[in-house]
Amino acid sequence: MLLVVMSLILSYITFSASFGSAIFSPAVGQVSHHFHVSTEVGVLGVSLYVLGFAFGPILWGPLSEILGRKQPLVVAMFGFSIFALAAATSKDYQTLMLSRFFSGFFSAGPLAVVPACFADMFDDSQRGIAITAFAMAVFCGPFASPFTGGFITQSYLGWRWTMYIVSIMGWLGTGLTLFLHESYAPTILVGKAGRIRRESKNFAIHAKQEEIEVDMAELINHNFMRPIRMLCTEPIVFLITLYMSFIYGLMYLFLGAYPLVFQKVRGMNLGVGGLPFIALILGQICGGVYIMIDQTQYKKKLARNHGVQVPEWRLPPVIIGAVCFSIGLFWFGWTGFSKDIHWLAPTASGVVTGFGILCIFLQCFNYLIDTYLMFAASAIAANSLLRSFFGAGFPLFADQMFDNLGIQWAGTLLGCLAAVMIPIPVVFYFYGPKIRALSNMNRQSHSEEPTNDETGEDKV
Repeated sequence: MLLVVMSLILSYITFSASFGSAIFSPAVGQVSHHFHVSTEVGVLGVSLYVLGFAFGPILWGPLSEILGRKQPLVVAMFGFSIFALAAATSKDYQTLMLSRFFSGFFSAGPLAVVPACFADMFDDSQRGIAITAFAMAVFCGPFASPFTGGFITQSYLGWRWTMYIVSIMGWLGTGLTLFLHESYAPTILVGKAGRIRRESKNFAIHAKQEEIEVDMAELINHNFMRPIRMLCTEPIVFLITLYMSFIYGLMYLFLGAYPLVFQKVRGMNLGVGGLPFIALILGQICGGVYIMIDQTQYKKKLARNHGVQVPEWRLPPVIIGAVCFSIGLFWFGWTGFSKDIHWLAPTASGVVTGFGILCIFLQCFNYLIDTYLMFAASAIAANSLLRSFFGAGFPLFADQMFDNLGIQWAGTLLGCLAAVMIPIPVVFYFYGPKIRALSNMNRQSHSEEPTNDETGEDKV
């Protein structure tokens, strides 16, 4: 029961963090008019928030491997709530943009740490379902916020209440994180050792984690630089992250593409024009159901292999999702460009696209966690770093690309790019074991007590 409650709290704070990223999108027009800036400049409110996702995990991921999972999450949610409130009350455009960036920086905490919490809490047979909840929280948030923000923005409340809503959600999340139990084994052992010292009066008793002396230079080199080092030296981290980054960038590009198709071409208002995003959410729910069904086969493989997991078992749904995602992009482009085509046609494409997005991200997350178990937070931090740059950049050119190429040819271009990347999970499915065998960090992450010798990594 405790694990269920903790999973719900972790999923909620993840949803709140991702929800805050896109709720600003329908308010861009009002914000631009209010502060007398262009629409292109107004889109920075989305891009800077997602850019905060890029820099935040460099701190939150490794910090969770030093202090444990709970403390960074509490601090991150508190900062997220404060800066969301600052954005809601900002008096000038500069303050608004700075608040959005730091709100994204702090909200990156759940995105980097929650997968590692699930890695701590669940074994190989159960982790897939837990990460399903995380992935759905990450991607349902940006797709649930456009129509929510649209109805708020066009009401008498105005754009500021889109930020107030995010702040309220953040404060609730901050309160809930206070009730979380620590899940990181080395930190739990530190607390246990402290209790034994107090009870036995034997002050020589200590945990391995307490042997680590926090030296700032060593801290930066071995912990805060670890995600960047993994991104540059681990082929699995780099290529999987590159693929996920492209998909993630397209997800935020949809924030500009959907209003163009449903509001500009078909004349819907802010709120109603955002409702087609529900199809993407339905697609993700279908993807989640499919993954849970596939999890049954995964458990059978695990049992036959005497409980020893093979990370590549996670990849077949990624391949199916990659094909569906590419099909969804072609479908959206060639049914969304004309108002003579019924609005249900481009809306339905979202089910296929959403299915593909969830299958790709969910199983890629599981693949990274299974491969770099003890360094899961750093692997996810490296992943968040690169894909957030894509997520921040894509919305900036969405309008120009769809206006200049046309909706149908822009969709075709994106569909072709998605098709070109389908071989990435295929290659890892067949050659992943050989690639992992060359990774020193992969071997270290599966050892019981990672040490400093040869690798230069800190004990965990």
